Order: sequence, then structure tokens, then C-alpha cells
Amino acid sequence: MYEVEVKVQAEHDAVRERLAELGADPAGTVEQADTYYDHPVREFAETDEALRIRRETFDGEMEAKVTYKGPLVEAESKTREELETGVENGETMASVLAKLGFEPAATVEKVRERFEYDGYTVTLDTVAGLGEYVEVETEAEEVEAAREGALDVLCDLGLDPSEQIRTSYLGLLLDGD
Repeated sequence: MYEVEVKVQAEHDAVRERLAELGADPAGTVEQADTYYDHPVREFAETDEALRIRRETFDGEMEAKVTYKGPLVEAESKTREELETGVENGETMASVLAKLGFEPAATVEKVRERFEYDGYTVTLDTVAGLGEYVEVETEAEEVEAAREGALDVLCDLGLDPSEQIRTSYLGLLLDGD
């Protein structure tokens, strides 16, 4: 299964209005803090992989997940294999990674307002230090059809698919340093 995602930088107010016009279903707002880790013997920047612990707060409840993201699988979107599992305690997981030689590289903090529309999740992201972005994503076995559908959703929202950003928020933050 692949996570098929397209992302553009966009102001949220107009997109939120368009989502309402289209009848998109609100799916809640979450706060996320994603801590990314460096591998002890491999350069994730060179292999285009990522390992993170996500701490997510929704309705006052906190949960943590560990995610491995594989390299991008195509040039037209941010599609990659993603393996994710919940962990009972994010701090304990961080300690396990430290014992194995993984070092925290950076933390990305964001507030995500989610909507469901036409089989896709549309997320209005406010990223600390970067600004406002819109992501359209789904999980799929068939990458090309899912990508084309995500690009159609961007158009439905009045956004330009040619302005797509394939760089992760982590990459954007690190490039800004």
C-alpha cells in the first residue's frame, strides 16, 4: 500500500470556503509534533527515507505512532511506502531509538484541520516556521489513478497542481536553516 499525496502552499480561508461549497465532511483538527531521527549508519537524506515518532493530540487525548517512510516512488507526487504503528508511550519509544543509536534530527510542529472529500483526505496544515499548506492524500495500491484523482481534488479546490511541492515539511524546515 502506498500513501499518495500532493501538497501546495495555500492560504486556508479560501480553501475552507471551497470545501464547504463542495460539501466536504469535516474530520477534526489535530496538533502534531513529529520528531525525525537520523540512522546511526545510513544517511536518510541520501536514501530518501524517514523515521519519525508522531505525538498527536486530538480532543485532549494524546497518542503516539512510529512511522517509516520509504523513498519516493514516482516523480509526479509525494508517493511512498509508509509503515506505521501505534506505540503506548512516545517517550519510551524515543528512548528505545536512542539506545539503538538513532539521534533526533528535527521536530516539525503543525496544526492539521482535516476534511473528507471524494475519497480523499484534504488537510489544511499550519506548520510552525513555514506557514499554510494544503495536502490531498489517500492510500492506494494503484498509484497513478490515485495521484490523478488527488490532482483533480486540488483543481476542485481552486488550487493549481503545477504548484505542487514534493519536499517534506522536514526538508522545507531544514532548507530554511
